[in-house]
This record gives sequence, C-alpha cells and structure tokens, in this order.
Amino acid sequence: MSCILAIAEQSDGKLKKIAGEVASEAVRQGAASGLPVIGVTIGPGAATAAAQLGDFGVTSTVAIEGDAVATYSGETYAAALAAAITAKAPALVLLGATSFSRDQLGRLGALLDSSPAADCLKVTMSGNAATGVKVRRPVYAGKAIQTLSFQNAPALVSLRPNVFPATKGQGKTTSVEKLAPPAAPAKAGRLVERVAAGGGRIELTEAEIVVSGGRGLKNPETFKKLIEPLAEALGAAVGASRAVVDAGWRPHGEQVGQTGKTVAPKLYFAIGISGAIQHLAGMRTARTIVAINKDKDAPIFKLADYGIVGDLYEILPKLTEEVRRLKGQ
Repeated sequence: MSCILAIAEQSDGKLKKIAGEVASEAVRQGAASGLPVIGVTIGPGAATAAAQLGDFGVTSTVAIEGDAVATYSGETYAAALAAAITAKAPALVLLGATSFSRDQLGRLGALLDSSPAADCLKVTMSGNAATGVKVRRPVYAGKAIQTLSFQNAPALVSLRPNVFPATKGQGKTTSVEKLAPPAAPAKAGRLVERVAAGGGRIELTEAEIVVSGGRGLKNPETFKKLIEPLAEALGAAVGASRAVVDAGWRPHGEQVGQTGKTVAPKLYFAIGISGAIQHLAGMRTARTIVAINKDKDAPIFKLADYGIVGDLYEILPKLTEEVRRLKGQ
C-alpha cells in the first residue's frame, strides 16, 4: 500500500521548526487521502528526533543513522533518502523549502525519476496516487502562481516555511524504525568545515517577524545601531537585501530574495529597501509588510500593507523605543 512521507529536518536530535509544518501537512493530506503517514529523519540524532514527530500526529517513522551520514554530504544523504523512499513506495513526499531541500530535491528527482516541485504554497490530493497530487507555487519572481500536477510517483514537493500551520500537541505514540544508510557513493562530496551563525540568533526562514535592511541604511554600522536593536526588541530575525550582502555589510545567510532565502513571516519590515523584483521574490508572501523609505515612489510601497515615508535615522530609534515600552523591556 502507498503512503505519504514527511522528511523532517533535525539537528543533533532536535526537530527544526519546519519539520513540524511538514509533518502536520503530511498528516492533513493523509487524513484526506486515507494514506498512512511516515516520518523520515536523517543524520546524527535522527532516532531521537523521529520520536518527537508524535507531537504532530505522526505515528510511524524511519530514522536513518550511521557512519555514512554522520556528516553532511549532498550525494550521500540523497542516496540514503532515495533508498528509504524506494523502500516505502510513497505517492507523495513532503519536505521544507530550505537550503537542505534545495540541495536534495534535484538529486532526489534524478535518482527517483520524478520531477520535483519546489517552494509550494498549497497542496491538494485527489485519491491516493501521485497523479492526483496538485500544487501551487510562485513563478516569475512571484508575479504569477503556477499549478502543477505529477505524472510519476512519487510526487516530490517542498513547502514554503511559515505557510503551512504546524499542529502540535497531539501526543501520539511514534514507532521508530532504524535504517542503516547505504555506503557513500564513490564520488561524494564531504563536509570540510561548518561555520555556525552567531549564538542565539533566530533562523531567518523560521522567524515569525523579520526586520530587513537595504542600501538606504548607507553603511554597515547602521545595521548594528538601528536594525539589530529593533529586531531584538521585536524578537525578530535580521534580513538584508542583495545589495547589502554584495557590499559585504551582512553575511549571505541573511540575504532575502531570489538568490538568497525565501521567507513568509507574519510580519516583515523592509527598511531602506527600494523593492527590486529580486528582493520581492523572497518576501512577497509575508502576511503583513511594513515599508520604511524616504523615497515615496519606491516600488516597495506598492506591495506594502503599511508604509512610512521618512528618514529611517529618525523613525527607527523611536519605533524601537515604543516597542520596548509596550513590551515592558
């Protein structure tokens, strides 16, 4: 019998936020189609993380652990995941639209002879076969929405973070099947170094509030003086436009846009950002957008729900002070 697989990202035995969203959507699709749901975790701590999927209603999981996946390699992880997918023969495979899936989705499509659909905003399933799966995803930098269906099983689908609600607290008992990965491919890349982001920072793609700055900030010191304090007061992640990252003001991991990260927070601040198409592609699905720019004709105002035309050097300190006052900080 077919099933639905939810590939749940984890780190050292702890599920990432996107894992709950993927698992919850898999459970919803399973209820609608009558198919069982199986969670899949991979890497060090996979079994520990797999047991946590019961909180989202997943009762059966596969944990891939072993020397071959002790450190990340795109080829090795793809081979291990493809083996698990082939063994379970699912109609639908869901994972989060993150840097992990950007590396894995194309590899899995090639290994499984299936065309993947990335960064989807909606999934529907008619019946219990891959050919009954339809997805909606943005194209042309978010200017149009494309509807896709699948001809081959499995349907490989990545979900945009913060779009599909995570339903936690179900407290189901989860069985964990441990699966040894296949040997690493002969020509597999290997992890040479891992550089951690600053401690305590909120992951950009998982944040419910994002404060992004652009070239209008004029220099990197303004990020530290004005953007970071506002983000800290709001409990938000810091983002940046491509121009800022290209100038070396902020790390690439903070870039929002077509060549950076795609975010869909509840609240997005675009500060000193003109609103180039490349940037809009990465944040236009945010629920509420607030733009602050001294140029009243900046394209960002066409997309913004709220706009402030003025000097950010005057506005941001007052805004940060008011947020802190309201939150009793």
